[in-house]
Formats: sequence, C-alpha cells, structure tokens
Amino acid sequence: MSTHLKEKEEKLLQALKRLTHKNSEGIPIIVEGEKDTEALRALTIEGKIIEAKTAGKSILDVICEVEECKTQEVILLLDFDRRGREWTKRLKQYLEKMRIKPNIFFWEKLSSIVGNEVKDVEGLTSYMKTLKRKIGDFT
Repeated sequence: MSTHLKEKEEKLLQALKRLTHKNSEGIPIIVEGEKDTEALRALTIEGKIIEAKTAGKSILDVICEVEECKTQEVILLLDFDRRGREWTKRLKQYLEKMRIKPNIFFWEKLSSIVGNEVKDVEGLTSYMKTLKRKIGDFT
C-alpha cells in the first residue's frame, strides 16, 4: 500500500512542478475562487492566477481578464466536481473562439491522480499533507 501512495505522491509532485514551471513562464491559471488561489500559493505557485467565481464575476468578466493578460495560452484548473467540469467546458469554448489555447492538461492530470478523493483545487494541499502522513506511517 505504501508503494501505491508513494507513486501517487510522486505523480502529484511531478504534475505540480510542471504546473509551477508553466505558470512561471507567464501562463495564467484560472481557478474558481480565493481558497483555490491560496492552495496553489501554498504549493509554491507564484505566477498569475485568475479567480473565475469571485465577487460576482461573469464568464465574460473572466474572459476580459484573460484578454488583459495578452497571452496565447491559459491553464484551466477549476474544481473536479460537476460544476467545475461545466465551467471548464464553457471557458474552453470561449477561449478557443478567441484563439487562446485553453490548457486542460493539468486539470485532467490532477483529476486522474486524485480521483474521487479530492473534489476541488483547494483540497490539494490537505490531500498532499495526508499522503505524506500516510506514507510516513507505512514506511
């Protein structure tokens, strides 16, 4: 069991490292809210993060904020639940119409690693802590 948990931790760390690198290259990340931003900051992601669902923002407000970044690509990292999937799909469609690449690689990768164990981005930090604790308990 500890081998499985260790592999899961390594996959998560690798995906987060790649996400951090992409974000540091100037590619903004779109998340749902403030707690998601705080979670990513706790995971050492320091670049531009756009919150999609704070302060009564509409999807068009988010698109305008993306346009202001003058970027060719945006990382979509909304929650892993049904509503997060819906927002991801809608944002992806809007961005494609604007000829901005919606990068959902990290959303798909993280979602596949955590499965049903984490439903939102803000849960990633506590999930990582839990994994580390369990690995420590079993090794």
